Amino acid sequence: MIRLQNLKKDYIVKGHKTPALRGIDLSIEKGEIFGIIGHSGAGKSTLIRCINLLERPTAGSVIVDGVDLTKLDEGKLQEQRRHIGMIFQHFNLLSSATVGENVAFPLKLAKRPKAEIDKKVKEMLALVGLEQHRDKYPAQLSGGQKQRVGIARALASDPKVLLCDEATSALDPQTTNSILALLLDINRKLGLTIVLITHEMHVIRSICDRVGVIDGGHIVEMGNVLDVFLKPQHPTTQEFVEQVADSSELRAAVAHEKASGERTILRVTFLGEQTYQPILFQTMQETGTVFSILQGTISRMKDTPYGQLVIELGGDAQQNRKAVDTLRQRGLEVEVI
Repeated sequence: MIRLQNLKKDYIVKGHKTPALRGIDLSIEKGEIFGIIGHSGAGKSTLIRCINLLERPTAGSVIVDGVDLTKLDEGKLQEQRRHIGMIFQHFNLLSSATVGENVAFPLKLAKRPKAEIDKKVKEMLALVGLEQHRDKYPAQLSGGQKQRVGIARALASDPKVLLCDEATSALDPQTTNSILALLLDINRKLGLTIVLITHEMHVIRSICDRVGVIDGGHIVEMGNVLDVFLKPQHPTTQEFVEQVADSSELRAAVAHEKASGERTILRVTFLGEQTYQPILFQTMQETGTVFSILQGTISRMKDTPYGQLVIELGGDAQQNRKAVDTLRQRGLEVEVI
């Protein structure tokens, strides 16, 4: 659906060239939710704005649904942009227009018939749960409701792609979760390809299928969210995983145990139905190994339940090795820390 090839973007700051994107290669499949995570200044906002050419790349190609946008004149580019919706961190609503008028705005620009506009506005407001707010103004809405209007407006033109530029950053955690649930529902109902940027790993973990980590204008790590989250390779990725993994507490616990003598400490990862099965208890019982839990969590990554336990084994060396081997034979991911 989306292919970025050797994408580069330079800015001129005080007469000097400042690279923002340094040769991005990226493919996003039709119907997936792809997340791009990075710190401020890493290039993520520039990257997403290059996808619809709100920022024109210095070099490289942006191919959306088979069309290279960088080769289009302004008229044809505007036509292609109707297939790419976008929502923003600060909503970008027309303050003097009602909710219904905001949703209708792109359709009026496209000179659609009034009856078609009215029908589409009603349909979009029902999709985002704002049917009763059609005649209100943005100032009368909460932050979450404003973002729902932004989503309805972005979807009014029946786009194939929805770009989300820090769409939940201005919202409280509860409202963020409701907006993420709405985006996931829209993705499933409409088969819409969604690209979102964020600096919050919670957002990526909640709804994304794949993720790219951007740092210094480069994609430094990319893959399925489960793989990237559970086995982060790059230091930047590891920082983001710590947002939701309590890694600082884990390091303190491990340091404490190591300081008290020679220890065997494991990180055991459970995926899918394994998460709810007593595999660890059964293994330790069968091998006669004493263990204690230093840290543990059970959560979900989009539709997949997962768990991670950090445990200390209290058996002798032979018992501990047998316990580790048995856990691995039973399909668990086991890392000796």
